[in-house]
Amino acid sequence: MKPRIHVITLGVADLERALRFYRDGLGFRSEGITGTQFPGDDENPAGDVVMFTLEDGLVFALYPRSELAKDAGVGPEAVAGSGFSIGHLVESREEVDRILDLAGRAGGQVLGPAHERPWGIYSGYFSDPDGHLWEIVYFPPMANPGGSAP
Repeated sequence: MKPRIHVITLGVADLERALRFYRDGLGFRSEGITGTQFPGDDENPAGDVVMFTLEDGLVFALYPRSELAKDAGVGPEAVAGSGFSIGHLVESREEVDRILDLAGRAGGQVLGPAHERPWGIYSGYFSDPDGHLWEIVYFPPMANPGGSAP
């Protein structure tokens, strides 16, 4: 397996609410909910999905938790909660603060103010309406051996 990721899919409780948060609130571009012509049943997942193609080519998808669990063949508890965070690098401390504010106004929960970390970064967290964690990170040039964030 090559060390790369092409698609990240988040299981969500309410697909329309998640679409509004990411598209209308954060500004991610999407055609909206697609795949509605594929209804599911008790054993087979439905096709309703929201997809965003991000600037670096990564596909970011939103899929109902119940359907993700059916698709993966696991119980609903396996796709609940957030055992990881998604990192988003920015070019300034002000941009960290701006994005956290934007996420809060869009319906996310800002999890305390951004602050300097002992290891040299400035960051803060928000969670989306389904509890998925995002860390917004600024690497000052001295803290990032490769230069500033893209």
